[in-house]
Amino acid sequence: MVEENTLYYGDNLDIIIRYIEDESIDLVYLDPPFKSNQDYNVLFSEQNGTQAAAQIKAFEDTWQWDQTAALAYQEIVENSLENVSQTLQAFKKMLGSNDMMAYLAMMAPRLIELRRVLKPTGSIYLHCDPTAGHYLKVLMDSVFKPGNFRNEIKWYYYNKMHDRRKKMFPRATDTLLFYVKDVNSDFTFNQLKEKRDKPVKQLLRKKVNGKMVNVKDKNGHVVYRLKDDRTIDNVWRIACLQPASPEKLGYPTQKPIQLLERIIEASTNKGDLILDPFCGCGTAVIAAQKLNRRWIGIDITHLATSLIKHRLTDSFGKQARYEVIGEPITLSGAKQLADEDPFQFQWWALGLVGARPVEQKKGADAGIDGRLFFHEKINGKTNQIIFSVKSGHVHVNHVRDLRGVIEREKAEIGLLITLEKPTRPMVTEAADAGFYYSPLYDKKYARIQILTIEELLDEKTIDCPPTKRGNVVKTAERIKIQKGKQKQIRDWNRFKPL
Repeated sequence: MVEENTLYYGDNLDIIIRYIEDESIDLVYLDPPFKSNQDYNVLFSEQNGTQAAAQIKAFEDTWQWDQTAALAYQEIVENSLENVSQTLQAFKKMLGSNDMMAYLAMMAPRLIELRRVLKPTGSIYLHCDPTAGHYLKVLMDSVFKPGNFRNEIKWYYYNKMHDRRKKMFPRATDTLLFYVKDVNSDFTFNQLKEKRDKPVKQLLRKKVNGKMVNVKDKNGHVVYRLKDDRTIDNVWRIACLQPASPEKLGYPTQKPIQLLERIIEASTNKGDLILDPFCGCGTAVIAAQKLNRRWIGIDITHLATSLIKHRLTDSFGKQARYEVIGEPITLSGAKQLADEDPFQFQWWALGLVGARPVEQKKGADAGIDGRLFFHEKINGKTNQIIFSVKSGHVHVNHVRDLRGVIEREKAEIGLLITLEKPTRPMVTEAADAGFYYSPLYDKKYARIQILTIEELLDEKTIDCPPTKRGNVVKTAERIKIQKGKQKQIRDWNRFKPL
């Protein structure tokens, strides 16, 4: 039984198999990367062409039929349930060895494990788009059985900006496939209602001798009522996030919290356990925390886990209590991460200081791994701190390079994060860079600073004026955890007699 909220770093299939017990989850929400060949690397990007497959899957939304995909396909076909095996074989016969087939081969074992961890009374919502949605529906039928399908929900984001140059009707919906583990169980479903824009006039009716009849007053006139709410159906009219939205963090695939709140309120009760295996910027986690549900979040990038931690702190402060599993907590763990994946190490290290990774480009941005910003209210100027992360051997030229970068970028402070301890020439070179003077705080800050991973793990941090954390475009809004009774759901007393 999971008593503490948990955030995992790693591959969700491995984590679900290793850590999550059979029939322990009340609700699964998953928003896997769509097979849409879109590049979602808006805020962050890989630096060369040798990325790990998991990183490609997590960010570039690109799927390739390679040995890993072929092995996953073979494992399902040979060792899985017969109906799932037959479904994948049919897909392979129809699609061939292509990227879509690789996507489906990845999704199949994860859906099988998600079914294992769901309680008999549990539900699952799979978020998809038209590119792969029809294939995923068939795959869900093979894993969960067609009889356990409840709804195909259309999320209608009416406020999306459209590219009218395309010769097609603008797309304004995503699909949520809603299944239960066992339709014959007493699965949780709370009928939700929402306010109407304007009340509507309806006949007031009642049951007499088993028949529904109109209610009449003492003069024989039918009685009407004003109904100011409606039962939520399978078309959800929820605005998508716009750049100026207070909720918008800058994560490219972020979903509105209202969408996740609706799912959670419909299919769980307070204290239930929710799992999001592709949690990204953590909207499902935030919604679960707000609504007094327990949660498990999984993501394969340190960038996402770092963002979620900061978002929880921004939103709930000390009320957000959780455990993080999979992140380095010792110097040896950091060294292991650096050896296995230098890019994840870089994102993790930047997360220790709350810095935003930058998209690596040739030319002007060379030498910059991350940024932080701060403002001097006296003049209103936006000042910046430049970060450089080194996971290998370090020498004085790294300090000189950073010094040149902050001069070129007209930055106020530069921080070099190193796995190794700095050499004496490095310390001397940093000292020779001088100081930045803050008129607001009447204080001098070293212009070039060096911090080791060991120091950061000991909670030492950069010496600078208060910063605007750069890991997200905006700081998350403060959220109050819901108190009192759960929203209800069927409230027949809200009708106002006319």
